[in-house]
Amino acid sequence: MQRILRATKLFVPTARSMTSKASIDAVVVPVLSNGDISPLPPSLAGSVSAAAIWASTNAKASKAQETRVILQENAPTLSLVALGKDSNNENAKREAARRAVATGLKAARDAGARSIGIVTDKISEHDAAVSSNLALFNFSLQTKEKDPLMELPANMLTPTAFCERIVKEFQGLNNVEIHVRDKAWAEEKGMRVFLSVAQGTAQPPKFLEMQVAAPLFAHFLTDYSHYKGAKDPQARPLGLVGKGITFDSGGISLKPGAGMKLMRGDMGGAATTVSALLTIAKLGLPINVVLATPLTENMPGGRATKPGDVFTAMNGKTVEVDNTDAEGRLVLADALTYISREYKPHTLIDVATLTGQVPLLSCEIFTGVFSTSDALWDNLHAAGEAEFDRVWRMPLDEEFGPQIYNGMADLINTGGRPGGSCTAALFLKAFVDGIEGKDGQEPTVAWAHMDIAGTMESTRVTPYQGKGMTGRGVRALVEFARRLSARDLNDPYEQL
Repeated sequence: MQRILRATKLFVPTARSMTSKASIDAVVVPVLSNGDISPLPPSLAGSVSAAAIWASTNAKASKAQETRVILQENAPTLSLVALGKDSNNENAKREAARRAVATGLKAARDAGARSIGIVTDKISEHDAAVSSNLALFNFSLQTKEKDPLMELPANMLTPTAFCERIVKEFQGLNNVEIHVRDKAWAEEKGMRVFLSVAQGTAQPPKFLEMQVAAPLFAHFLTDYSHYKGAKDPQARPLGLVGKGITFDSGGISLKPGAGMKLMRGDMGGAATTVSALLTIAKLGLPINVVLATPLTENMPGGRATKPGDVFTAMNGKTVEVDNTDAEGRLVLADALTYISREYKPHTLIDVATLTGQVPLLSCEIFTGVFSTSDALWDNLHAAGEAEFDRVWRMPLDEEFGPQIYNGMADLINTGGRPGGSCTAALFLKAFVDGIEGKDGQEPTVAWAHMDIAGTMESTRVTPYQGKGMTGRGVRALVEFARRLSARDLNDPYEQL
């Protein structure tokens, strides 16, 4: 029986075998570079084979995304699409399949189909599912449509609303328990740098965490965001931290009005990490994950932080706020300290829409990554290439230090425009416990900072990526976690 991946009327793909021609309107059929086409089951095929139809046209199988839409009598519409020239690179093959599926789906949709199947015996079902979800996604706030996370306007996604949405999204997952911490809790923990950003807004800040509810692990339950799926409940976790600025006006250092509405997406790091955790939990990957998401608005209210103010962070370092629009690194600082100090992950990755320089350097193609570990970088890079959620390593070097070390406090939150993304990463590094080995010992944590400012939004259209917020980073993180979970992590630094 022919294996078909189905995209439903809401275009949510579900792997299943389709036997009834009435169940789908159209079928996307990939065509190999040599013109080879999988035969369809009788219930889906028309009177003439798909191969014969393709051969009768002037379509070129070697031309990537070449498409022919064939309307059949008493059978589903065929959307034949070429994968293009074959490649010896497996990642390139997978990306060609994603693009071809997206092109074929759109062609079938434009021809009037609303329930579409995808022939997957020549390509990966995973890649077909990813491509179809992205290609057919369309954000809308019309009442008949579902609303996604990162596109929502700031009045609909305050810190409180964000947490409520996450509680809803995680319903039914018994291996994850969610905790929403308030301002008083953050004050008790000494998160004064995080709370300094929240001073100017009327919306209460939140610190989102999760925790395993399974009684088997009750002895290990503590105050942090925790998905525990590893075989060893005591195994050191993978740590994730996401920047959650639900709207960024710049504070007293007010941003220009033009384009400011885009700053509803400044919680992209939070959306990315929480979405990655949700996927990891649903997949049941055998890996422990801790997550922290500090959430607040950055507004210029009467109590807002002023340029020149100094605050003491959770780890005891003093921070001079030179520019209140460099708030992301402030909320991340205390979250990084909290996760790394209290729960000692073997690997810690933070994700943030942090700096305006990364988009200038990497356009919308690569996510900038700064890392203390070559092994961690290699694995993030490999995961990104596999999912075509690509990353680009940037310099993390103490030579940038004088730009942020020579103020009245231990650290300044900006070092000027030159090397701005590099000084931002260096600032964050100062708040991760375990990066610097003590007494000649090796570091106890591998850390990476992912700056998604350049990839958070797409202004160009690709076969499966439309304009708007992208969700970039999720696929790379999930694939990274999947690969990590396949290893014995008794000594993760040997295994990474």
